[in-house]
Amino acid sequence: MAIRWISFPQFRAATPLALRVVEAFDLASAQFRAKDMNSNEVLECVRPALEQAGFKVEVGKRKDDKISVPVLYGEGGSIKKSFDADAYHPEQRFVLEVEAGGGVTNYKFLKDLFQACMMEDVDYLCIAVLNRYEASGRGDFEHVVKFMETLYASQRLALPLRGVLVIGY
Repeated sequence: MAIRWISFPQFRAATPLALRVVEAFDLASAQFRAKDMNSNEVLECVRPALEQAGFKVEVGKRKDDKISVPVLYGEGGSIKKSFDADAYHPEQRFVLEVEAGGGVTNYKFLKDLFQACMMEDVDYLCIAVLNRYEASGRGDFEHVVKFMETLYASQRLALPLRGVLVIGY
């Protein structure tokens, strides 16, 4: 299945950086379609293109390998709370989160959305999910898109983000 994507709000075109993220998934798609992969393996496949586009990308699970984005500051300006991102482009204020099987099943896409809304210096979020989660037969991409369409159409909750990109891989 091909890479699918949609950008929100739908009245604004995707940014050039968002299109580079889509391109990163397009370039790597043959690698992660060859077998079932977890989100870290998918991230590893898109890493070269993301780094070339200027993203800092998580390299492991140790504290020093993670990309921490500040949320709250404490005494003396120390970082009191931060959230980890799979990839972050500080100049473009763009966060990327890659999810696999638990993207919808465990509502990780909602956690990603919440955390991006809390992060300082973040204007754009990309959530990459499976097109179709074979274990459940569910269309994860369609589920997340329908959620985002509802969120933006209802206008009951205003997000502090300028844009959200949803990628189905």
